[in-house]
Amino acid sequence: MQSINQKIEFPFSSNCTVYIKREDLIHPIVSGNKFRKLKYNILQAKGENQTKLLTFGGAFSNHIAAVAYAAKKNGFQSIGIIRGDELEYKVNENPTLSFARNCGMQFEFVSREIYRKKSEPDFIENLKEKHGDFYLIPEGGTNELAIKGCQEILNEDDNAFDYICCSVGTGGTISGIINSTSEHQKVLGFPALKSDFLKDEICKFAKNNRWDLISDYHFEGYGKINDELVAFINTFYKQTKIPLDSIYTGKMLYGVFDLIKKGFFPVNSNILVIHTGGIQGNQGMNIKLKNKNLPLIQYHD
Repeated sequence: MQSINQKIEFPFSSNCTVYIKREDLIHPIVSGNKFRKLKYNILQAKGENQTKLLTFGGAFSNHIAAVAYAAKKNGFQSIGIIRGDELEYKVNENPTLSFARNCGMQFEFVSREIYRKKSEPDFIENLKEKHGDFYLIPEGGTNELAIKGCQEILNEDDNAFDYICCSVGTGGTISGIINSTSEHQKVLGFPALKSDFLKDEICKFAKNNRWDLISDYHFEGYGKINDELVAFINTFYKQTKIPLDSIYTGKMLYGVFDLIKKGFFPVNSNILVIHTGGIQGNQGMNIKLKNKNLPLIQYHD
């Protein structure tokens, strides 16, 4: 399935040409990079005759919602190891977890301390003792098969662009994009979280060095947001009718236009920004914003 490139007319973009690749439109539920990451993992699980998918995520995880839905549609059981044992009694208050549960996902809620052990062999063995055999999909979906899927984000028409910009979570999406760029292109990643490990993670998969991380637009951490970012997302939606999520694409686009304004990009640069989906997370974010009496994110009419 192929997305479309849509030109953006927005303040501060007059010195550059900016297009957005609408990966958010390729599937109504499993949108953007989640579709790409799961594509070959689902095929692999079927090829191994697996019946269960097991993965990891937090309270408003796009990945948890996507895996739950994809599992249901492809005839798998699904298990979600959820970060935060306090969430066990708040599923009804959480749009993402409620959706995943309605898709049939079985939850195991663990403390943040235990969650940090999710990649340790003993932890995985313990999960197999509890849940039986399963096909393991890492947190965020990043593995070799996910990279293969993300390499299909760009197509031949995208060779016209000088810069490819995308948000960065676990590093899988940007790695796939890096591997499918042409020699004249540079990829800029905008981490959505404070992190010292991302470069090392990307280097595990990236096959060239035509990329860099711009670490100034994480807004103090994963899932963190302020009035300025909400205002940007809402203004962007009002002017373009393109919804953004506050955790990933919203931060990335804020950073891109701020860099254009500051003269970071050469004049007349052709820039392609990747919309990685994740709009479902706005429901949960708006609950948090409402509880703090802050402006809400506008993402639909």
